[in-house]
Amino acid sequence: MKIVALIPARGGSKGLIDKNIKSYRGKPLIYYSINLAKYCKYITDIVVTTDYDNIKEVALKYGARVPFKRPSEISQDLSRDEEFIDHYLNWTRQNEPENMPDLIVQLRPTYPNRRLNVLDF
Repeated sequence: MKIVALIPARGGSKGLIDKNIKSYRGKPLIYYSINLAKYCKYITDIVVTTDYDNIKEVALKYGARVPFKRPSEISQDLSRDEEFIDHYLNWTRQNEPENMPDLIVQLRPTYPNRRLNVLDF
């Protein structure tokens, strides 16, 4: 079974600029979601969906895949989760059909204190 951790991290936060890569306890915020996914016994792939090159660099550094750049029109304040999930699925279907997931687990970077037992139940 293919289970992907899909981590949405857009770059346009107005409240806290660059919040997904701001340092929290010595690491970029997004690191904690990527790292947790690495240790989950069920997750087989970790994909970050972002519109921002700096987030892409950080995500790659910590072991996530960033196979595409998310379009700006679905990276706005009022963009819905459904939009980036559909974009990910459509892109994967067209470009990496062998990586189509059976299940998607969304891990938002803004929850750095999430515990592994939440995923490995």
